[in-house]
Amino acid sequence: MTAVPRPHDEILGPPLPSAAPPVWIPAANPARRSRLRPIHVVLFSATLLTTTLAGTFQAGENPFADWRLLAHGLPFSATLMGILLVHEMGHYLTSRAHGVEATPPYFIPGPPFLVGTFGAFIRMHTPTSRKALFDVGAAGPWAGFFVAVPAVFYGLSLSQVRPLAPEGGGLVLGESLVFTWLARLALGISPADATILLHPIALAGWFGLFVTFLNLLPVGQLDGGHVVYALLGRRHRWVARAGLVVIIGLAFLGWQGWVMWAILVTALGVDHPPTIDDTPLDPVRRIAAWLTIGLFAATFMPVPIAISGS
Repeated sequence: MTAVPRPHDEILGPPLPSAAPPVWIPAANPARRSRLRPIHVVLFSATLLTTTLAGTFQAGENPFADWRLLAHGLPFSATLMGILLVHEMGHYLTSRAHGVEATPPYFIPGPPFLVGTFGAFIRMHTPTSRKALFDVGAAGPWAGFFVAVPAVFYGLSLSQVRPLAPEGGGLVLGESLVFTWLARLALGISPADATILLHPIALAGWFGLFVTFLNLLPVGQLDGGHVVYALLGRRHRWVARAGLVVIIGLAFLGWQGWVMWAILVTALGVDHPPTIDDTPLDPVRRIAAWLTIGLFAATFMPVPIAISGS
């Protein structure tokens, strides 16, 4: 069981979805949109502060009593911000490589008593080909994943392991195939056989895996929707509809966050808009697309967050 116990060991609230797929918009003023502007710096700085506050509260410290206590929140905030930044820069740099104009990432600060952020996103013009759509859609999750994995591994090596025992009122985090494998590698145990009190770096890395699979849901204009549309073309609509049904069904398993995601993907549009160039992916990209679907399966958690003893 992967637990997040209360201070000094526990996060004070459940993590919220934190990385967003690109927001596709028409190209209105490409040169202006692609520049780093003061708003990007202000939002990044504000989110760094709120995530650091969140990490400090998780450590059981009160940063308002002494600002120097913020140092306790930096392992969590630096790791989480790094994962989100790399995820969004994966989208940004790939879009620019394809000549698709895009903004630098916009970070969204959140309540510091949770995880301190509601995520990050970039705005870009829609890629016109399935090839570009796949490259841009898949780049973010893979980039973030490659940062999250070493963060989880290193953070687990610093985490506390206790005998498995019910503890009422604590948060229990879901375990994906990747997380379980990393726990066995770092600690020599299965999360199902012990209670692992996650170090802040491991918690931020877990959150990175969480973000990866949420964005790879094969619905609408989420990253997974881009990947599946690039692979299947207009047949994606049947996968998207089935995915929405599954999301709604998962809400009955115990994590009500699925209700929010059902509403979000419905609002964004369940179906993916068609690309101008409908040329199928080349063989290498088809293999990469199936590997990306495999990444979704390896990071997927039916019940990401639960309350023990409830």
